[in-house]
Amino acid sequence: MQTAETHPEVKHRGLITLAIMLATIMQVLDTTIANVALPSMTGDLGASQDTITWVLTSYIVAAAIMTPVTGWLSDRLGKRELFLISIVGFVATSIACGLAWSLPSMVVFRLLQGVFGAAIVPLSQTFLLDINPREKAGQAMALWGAGIMVGPIIGPTLGGWLTESYNWRWVFLVNLPVGALALAGCLLYLPRVPRRPRAFDMPGFALLSLAIGALQLILDRGGEVDWFSSGEIWIYSIVSAATFWMFVVHILHAEKPFLDPRMFADRNFVTGLVFIFIVGIILLASLALLPPMLSRIFGYPVITTGLVMAPRGVGTMISMLLVGRLVRHVDARLLVIAGLSLTAISLWEMTGFSPQMDAFPVIRSGVVQGLGLGLVFVPLSTIAFSTLEPRFRADATSLFSLVRNIGSSIGISIVSTMLTRNIQVNHAELGAFINPFNPALWAYSPAAASGNTTALLSMDALVNVQAAMVAYIDDFWLMMWVSLAAVPLALILRRPSMAKA
Repeated sequence: MQTAETHPEVKHRGLITLAIMLATIMQVLDTTIANVALPSMTGDLGASQDTITWVLTSYIVAAAIMTPVTGWLSDRLGKRELFLISIVGFVATSIACGLAWSLPSMVVFRLLQGVFGAAIVPLSQTFLLDINPREKAGQAMALWGAGIMVGPIIGPTLGGWLTESYNWRWVFLVNLPVGALALAGCLLYLPRVPRRPRAFDMPGFALLSLAIGALQLILDRGGEVDWFSSGEIWIYSIVSAATFWMFVVHILHAEKPFLDPRMFADRNFVTGLVFIFIVGIILLASLALLPPMLSRIFGYPVITTGLVMAPRGVGTMISMLLVGRLVRHVDARLLVIAGLSLTAISLWEMTGFSPQMDAFPVIRSGVVQGLGLGLVFVPLSTIAFSTLEPRFRADATSLFSLVRNIGSSIGISIVSTMLTRNIQVNHAELGAFINPFNPALWAYSPAAASGNTTALLSMDALVNVQAAMVAYIDDFWLMMWVSLAAVPLALILRRPSMAKA
């Protein structure tokens, strides 16, 4: 039976979905589109290589802090009103970023962009769940998931093309036409939802914000200051752990907590959070590894890298469009297991990459991984909310997005740190064999063995490439085992047909 919280008879459902997805893709693109433009920004904004990263950090931290408050704001202001405010604010701050004249101004505008954009993704998921009846929830989540997962894939390619063809400012200004179309569609067709004002739990919000903000600073700054050898990271860690512990104690005892702990009694929702955390690690971690690998080892330019990675997005979209229908007839747990297995197979194939291969293995493994992640994402997004009470939906979708983003940040930090350290270790081990007492070196390059400077430099370049390739392969092995380790969790999920309405 359809609940009172959904809108099965809403008019213009297709146009509403289109407008919502335009806004969602616009926001998700900005998580990766600016990355490739950082070198160009450095000179124009008078920044250094160390300080320019605050362009990314300010956006990530602001969005992470504001995402959990989406549920309260939507109850207070109204879902429709908050969504419209978020689109207008995001587009306005995007234009401001495109017009920034210095690093401090850019950081401030990016921070505001993260504040306004934080609610777009969780609210888009909430609206799609609300305007579609239960039997069409899988198809709705397929469309939503396609935007969420394809956006980060095409972001670096689009950002690279805009930067090379025009300049870095268009990375932000491109949001204006997309945002205008999304705003027009939402103004015309998005239904109003009754407000449910509730008291704001300031202590709970402050504690969670400190915990999330400190965690993001750990992940963003750790690689630059050598992680826990730095006192700065220890301070962030203590603050994050202490404030998160106090937040948990607070919501368990507060009369009207910031996040209602009763939502965590839903097994499907909690398991869904674990899964989306793992998906976040695999999706963006692999996306963070492949472009520099293709550029550094294979010498591909930005545009070629984008073309090689584009089939991954095609595989994801095909998978999601198919699974949106399959989820109504096939046990969603089997789809999740199949998706994780395909993802593990693609990562296993990546462990066989070598500098001598062409682009086809990258394309093939990317398509398989796209198919696998699509099989995981759609049934997961459907099941996670299938047994959850509708009154928790806005808070739950914001947590869903937050955990996915945290998983992405942790995954990128882990694989980046492993990559850097393993390259150094591999270079030292391989370089030890370049000495005049090694008969294999005399057989391969007598000039290098005899101490010729040019030959030694050429040999060192080969060692650098091989050391990097082995380090990338180590990261692929790690992500493969993470994918396989998540398979048993699928058995914990309850089938929607078995769940209470």
